[in-house]
Amino acid sequence: MLPIILLVDDEEEILAFLERILNTRYKIFKATTGQEALAILAAEAVQLVVSDVMMPEMDGFELCRKIKSDKRTSHIPVILLTALTGEEDQLKGLKTGASDYITKPFNADMLNAKINNLLVLNKTLKNTYTRQIKALAPDLVIHSADEELLQKIMRYLEENLANPQLSVEELSKHVGMSRSSLYSKLLELTGETPVEYIRSVKLDKAAVLLAKSDMNIAQIAYSVGFSTSNYFAKSFKLKFNMLPSEYVSKMRNEGKKK
Repeated sequence: MLPIILLVDDEEEILAFLERILNTRYKIFKATTGQEALAILAAEAVQLVVSDVMMPEMDGFELCRKIKSDKRTSHIPVILLTALTGEEDQLKGLKTGASDYITKPFNADMLNAKINNLLVLNKTLKNTYTRQIKALAPDLVIHSADEELLQKIMRYLEENLANPQLSVEELSKHVGMSRSSLYSKLLELTGETPVEYIRSVKLDKAAVLLAKSDMNIAQIAYSVGFSTSNYFAKSFKLKFNMLPSEYVSKMRNEGKKK
């Protein structure tokens, strides 16, 4: 699954240029205003933001400040692009919490390299934390609070997997956390928001059923809580880069080779 990047610029030509040099390696969302960018960040699992500085209403500095002051998005790296070359301007950008500051005109390969480095760094930090959680010996009785929380969440999801009404609100109540606290904690531990995590668990279960059960695709979709086959197929392809039918064929072919 391609990393998701949000491009923000009030000039359509610049957005088109950025999309052209980045869309082979990343899934791209675009916004022409700061408010539009914040709306996309609230709805999509964006992993990095590239924003122009000079924009009307809300400039890139203010957008970056809002991203970094919101615990739901504060983990997302921000690269600021601008024609301002003064050291004071660059320092102002970095003080807002931006991960990097690139002056125009910029080299496309340099931008790609900086984006890749930031994404790799974030992934490494998440993987390191996850390994630390799993480092406890299996025979130890004492578990960390984070481990116990994830186990409690997983048990609840497994028990309610087929329920199409399974919601973040109900999960929050079950684990005794506010929705915003659960959002922050799951994002910290798994790199996914609660909505993404629930969907990911459902799709992982669906992949097992597709490989090992005799149910058809529609039955499997409903059994893991998807209300329509089309939405299930779309979600499955986003996660596994293939449709459920393609996955079934792949598993059967691999089975024949064994």
